[in-house]
Amino acid sequence: MSAPHRLDRGHTDDLMTFLAASPTPYHAVANAAERLEKAGFRQVSETDAWDAETAGASASGSGGKYVLRGGAIIAWYVPEGAAPHTPYRIVGAHTDSPNLRVKPLPDTGAHGWRQVAVEIYGGPLLNSWLDRDLGLAGRLTLRDGSTRLVNVDRPLLRVPQLAIHLDRAVSAEGLKLDKQRHLQPIWGLGDDVRDGDLIAFLEEESGLGAGQVTGWDLMTHSVEAPAYLGRDKELVAGPRMDNLLSVHAGVAALTAVAGGSELPYIPVLAAFDHEENGSQSDTGADGPLLGGILERSVFARGGSYEDRARAFAGTVCLSSDTGHAVHPNYAERHDPTHHPRVNGGPILKVNVNNRYATDGSGRAVWAAACEKAGVPFQSFVSNNSMPCGTTIGPITAARHGIKTVDIGVAILSMHSVRELCGADDPHLLANALVAFLEG
Repeated sequence: MSAPHRLDRGHTDDLMTFLAASPTPYHAVANAAERLEKAGFRQVSETDAWDAETAGASASGSGGKYVLRGGAIIAWYVPEGAAPHTPYRIVGAHTDSPNLRVKPLPDTGAHGWRQVAVEIYGGPLLNSWLDRDLGLAGRLTLRDGSTRLVNVDRPLLRVPQLAIHLDRAVSAEGLKLDKQRHLQPIWGLGDDVRDGDLIAFLEEESGLGAGQVTGWDLMTHSVEAPAYLGRDKELVAGPRMDNLLSVHAGVAALTAVAGGSELPYIPVLAAFDHEENGSQSDTGADGPLLGGILERSVFARGGSYEDRARAFAGTVCLSSDTGHAVHPNYAERHDPTHHPRVNGGPILKVNVNNRYATDGSGRAVWAAACEKAGVPFQSFVSNNSMPCGTTIGPITAARHGIKTVDIGVAILSMHSVRELCGADDPHLLANALVAFLEG
């Protein structure tokens, strides 16, 4: 008999809170860590020597552990009696979203307007950033090497679109944006543009003294709050669902299973940064972060390289990322026999050219988890005439030699400043992830 759902619409309410509080990857992992701490997880340092207690495998070190590095977080729970060769069950996701990010020399402007110089991160739908009230958030690095999160979550910047009177062809020929010239937001008035103005403003906002900030990783975000939408509120509109929806579901699933003593696997959440630009960083899925932490966990529990090999050979990762729901106005852009619908349950992503990592045996693992959870699922493949996107799935499978399955939630408006999903799909995904981690 199928297990009852453990999470419901309250999970979706909580997702909206999480989205609003996480304008950057740094805020997302800080919020994830706070939730893990409340569930009994404790942070461990990569620079410390690890032993059984550090890895969470002794009575005094029992409970979940997590590592934070920049905009990435790896968390795990070692159940009582787990052997060094016990395999892992991993939920993989990413914390970054396409947006506009502040350049090293941010202060610019012209013709009486004060502007902020930005660079395009990832592949955003550029038009969705026009005429939006934008905040500014990120990470400040101080002279002593410490970091401070900053979030100006109020209307501060705006990228104004050119009036139709000055671009008469825009409706007929489409909007054409030059990434360098047309996307620099305004944030005030004045002809005297001075270097350091933006950072001085952020120092004041953060309660820091002048000149304390020597480095920054800053990005824009829409300040419009997530909201239910539709006649019956069956939809959710909000920012950064790609892919904080999966990060949030992964945290909920991991905390739900932590504490179980009969788990046949070690449950793991791996939320990486930089998926939107290729994952090649020290906090990306193509870096050594996940493999290093899993190996250290094996060795800290008294395992050998043989134990590590055995553990990895039995490991399965669900790469959870958003996918494309069928668009009612562009149905011909989808495969004619695969039309995922919102609120139809999470999707299984398949691409025979390995842009997704799913194969038949991986499908069976996913189907078993959904059956156990009583959750329906759908299948997604791309239209053969269009190139397929990719995820951390193939990277994780190739880098670590572990079975990986690509899944997620179907949404509309992917890579827009404001995306759209079904209100039931987030908790359906989370319930399936719980069943997967339980084994």
